[in-house]
This record gives sequence, structure tokens and C-alpha cells, in this order.
Amino acid sequence: TVRGILATKGRDVVTISPNRTLADAALVLSERGLGALVVVGSPDEVIGILSERDIVRSVAARGPGALGETVGQNMTADVVTTVESATVQTVMAQMTDGRFRHVPVLDGGKLAGIVSIGDVVKYRLAEMESEQQALREYIATA
Repeated sequence: TVRGILATKGRDVVTISPNRTLADAALVLSERGLGALVVVGSPDEVIGILSERDIVRSVAARGPGALGETVGQNMTADVVTTVESATVQTVMAQMTDGRFRHVPVLDGGKLAGIVSIGDVVKYRLAEMESEQQALREYIATA
């Protein structure tokens, strides 16, 4: 489940206010090595998500001046979220179908973490390796 991914990677989420500029967001993304920021209105209230792609699209459409625009003007407001009890397969399907790479995790409507496609793939690979090892051991002792 998503809970298993968060147990491995941690629950820290870098957030940003909707009134910050795209330049501010780009700096945070660059300094922290992230692909997206969760936009929050009040603590733990998800109102949007801003990805590297969102910034690139804005600059491509309106030039360097777009970096002075607010996060709120450029974020994806219709955020797809998940819950900790969701299966990894469900989250993978959401990401594939929606063509996005980051999903905030909510617990009781409040921000509890974030998973990226990299987190999901890493978790699935570890899961598959564990299953393969269990099969090898079963075959060796059969």
C-alpha cells in the first residue's frame, strides 16, 4: 500500500504558498532536487500542485516574465490525491492514466505525504525482488 511506500521514504513534504512566485518555486525545486511542490492554503490543506513541467509550460508560453507570476496562477488546482490504504497498483494506474508523476497523500483530508513515480517503481522493484527470492528459497527446499 501507499503506507508501505511512506514508511520507507518518509512523510516529509515540501510545500509552498500560492502567493509565492514561480521564480521562488523554481529555486526551491532546484535546491531540494524535487520535481513538484504541494501548494497549501492553510497548514496541511492541499489546494494545488506545481511541477517542473508547469513552470516550463508557463515560461514557454509567456517568456521569462512568467517567473514573476504567482504559484497560484500556474498550479494544477484539480489535484489527484490518494490515501495511505490505497494499493501501489492503484496509484500506478492513477499516475499512468493522468500522465503525472506526483500524488499527494491525504489522511483525514490533511496532507500526510507525497509519492512520486520513482517511489512507486522503487517499491515495486523491491517487492518483486523479495517475491523472487522467496520463490528461489521455496524451490531450493522443495
